[in-house]
Amino acid sequence: MDRLSAMQAFVRVVEAGTFTRAADSLDLPKATVTRLIQTLETHLRTKLLNRTTRRVTVTPDGAAYYERAMRLLSDLEELEGSMNQARVTPRGRIRIDVPGVVGRDMIIPHLPDFYARYPDIQIELGVSDRTVDLISDNIDCVIRGGELTDQSLVARRISELRFITCATPEYIRRHGKPMHPRDLGDTPHRMVGYFSARTGKVMGDTFLRGEEKVEIVGNHILAVNDASAYLQAGLAHLGVMQLTCFMAGPLLRSGELVRVLEDWDAEPIPVYVVYPPNRHLSSKLRVFVDWVVELIGREVMGGLKMRCGESGE
Repeated sequence: MDRLSAMQAFVRVVEAGTFTRAADSLDLPKATVTRLIQTLETHLRTKLLNRTTRRVTVTPDGAAYYERAMRLLSDLEELEGSMNQARVTPRGRIRIDVPGVVGRDMIIPHLPDFYARYPDIQIELGVSDRTVDLISDNIDCVIRGGELTDQSLVARRISELRFITCATPEYIRRHGKPMHPRDLGDTPHRMVGYFSARTGKVMGDTFLRGEEKVEIVGNHILAVNDASAYLQAGLAHLGVMQLTCFMAGPLLRSGELVRVLEDWDAEPIPVYVVYPPNRHLSSKLRVFVDWVVELIGREVMGGLKMRCGESGE
């Protein structure tokens, strides 16, 4: 029996929750994964998994074996890394998931710099605003904005995103310029709505001025659940938007957008890099995380120095 392959297959089945998803992530036939697990159980003389038609769960012995197997596989990966100088030149595949706007406007344009440093790392980059399951989807880490609700995950706060309120000149010509955040809750004004892909609920917007805080769900005729679609809706004159500084800056400088409610600040949101608690932070993942922390910090500070689109001169 190839005990290492069987151990790897077992760990992936536990994390993925099904033999089918585990087989897909390992690029193996389902029958091969099933045979590896059966052989492992026979060798250990214990049942590791409870199988149903819908899901696979671990037995108490399986849970104990999983914890030890994870540590052994992590140690093995680190050992192999040290032997082939992976700390100097990390190599291999990592799976990352990021929000659409971060992937499109921050990470992808700067990836040539990353590959100039680490040419042997292959990135599978999921770019969407949907919530993913790091364990079952076999994702090494995600970048997420907002306060985290899953306390079982390991999170590293890397920055915060700042927002400004803006609209197109054509929107202002048609509807006038809002003078107070509460104007956005009533006609003739409207905002572009953004709803949670998880709950389906339209999110509110927060405005700050000194000690004053106003929270509203703006009057809207359109709500979307994707940052790119949100921007395009605003550029189509469908409402006022709250955009990150790095998204809004070029459009403000070109005149496609103008700032409104200038004496009000939008509430910033924290940005985290998140990974599973049992997922070993390999050298290839570590250098990517460090690079992202550096990149996002630089981009956010650049946006603040440019005062969200002003020349700064």
